[in-house]
Amino acid sequence: MVAELNVLRDKIDEVDKVLLDLLAKRLSLVAEVGEVKSRAGLPIYAPDRETAMLASRRREAAALDVPPDLIEDVLRRVMRESYASENDKGFKTLCPQLRPVVIIGGQGQMGRLFGKMLTLSGYQVRTLEKEDWPRADALLADAGMVIVSVPIHLTVPVIEQLPTLPEDCLLVDLASVKNAPLQAMLAAHNGPVLGLHPMFGPDSGSLAKQVVVYCEGRQPEAYQWFLEQIQVWGARLHRSSAVEHDQNMSFIQALHHFATFAYGMHLAEENVDLEQLLALSSPIYRLELAMIGRLFAQDLQLYADIIMAFEDNLALIKRYYRRFGAAIALLEQGDKQAFIARFTQIDRWFGDYADHFLAESRVLLRQANDSRK
Repeated sequence: MVAELNVLRDKIDEVDKVLLDLLAKRLSLVAEVGEVKSRAGLPIYAPDRETAMLASRRREAAALDVPPDLIEDVLRRVMRESYASENDKGFKTLCPQLRPVVIIGGQGQMGRLFGKMLTLSGYQVRTLEKEDWPRADALLADAGMVIVSVPIHLTVPVIEQLPTLPEDCLLVDLASVKNAPLQAMLAAHNGPVLGLHPMFGPDSGSLAKQVVVYCEGRQPEAYQWFLEQIQVWGARLHRSSAVEHDQNMSFIQALHHFATFAYGMHLAEENVDLEQLLALSSPIYRLELAMIGRLFAQDLQLYADIIMAFEDNLALIKRYYRRFGAAIALLEQGDKQAFIARFTQIDRWFGDYADHFLAESRVLLRQANDSRK
């Protein structure tokens, strides 16, 4: 039996080597594609092409008795690596006449990411840090674009301290709250103004498929090229008013981060054995625990700023607290039918999204289980 297994395993190793050779060849072709896209100014992410290609590969896989989900999983992982590889080829400069870009807070993580992408796109990039403020007038005197990338609680004060910028200079901020920074930029600068919120962390290997929210400020014709440049990087743009953005972020960020913080605090105060929790956890709880732990591994000042950005956030969190109490009351009453009825009511509210989220989460859970040791 051992000898028979060894023969089969040797054959599998040979197939794996062929797969490696094919992957190397595919990545080489992707590099060539990246060069063509760079010259033509085409986005690195082409959703129609990706959708059609995956559908075709799934059909071909089924014809070969290969599970279609398997080939899709493999190709999505390969494509993620391919998008990161295409970054290295640079991007077409859509506004070659642009004067230097100055990133205030350019040594921070998000500032460095935007600096890298702009440099790969052929723009001259400078940074302005706290210690450089005595020279701010000189550093900003000939700026074609100024990007404010500083902690949330410093964004408005920094904007208010800006010296007079060139009239045609584009002023941009990257804060995860938008209304106050946008109003501050409009008051501080008479030229074009744009609010951006990158909906991803600075550790992203590529902007492909990432979402960037933009809030229009002033003179959209003057910053249309920058929005198109962001799309060339592979990101998807989502337009929003600053007020609507901040209202939605209260749910997406403030409430979610606070609930995660509270759960993490509860685990710590209960002094649970994390190793035992992980050993006994299903994939979904491991994934949830990973997301909780992820919060505490990041910039604590950032999350404090997000949660405490608006008084409305506190009111929202208090409403959540009251509803949490109402859910506890159902348990105290011991009325299982009332609990099920409430559950059913919420399920109806989610509608088709519930089934969509169920299917989407299955993919994530398979990946989480694959990484389990």
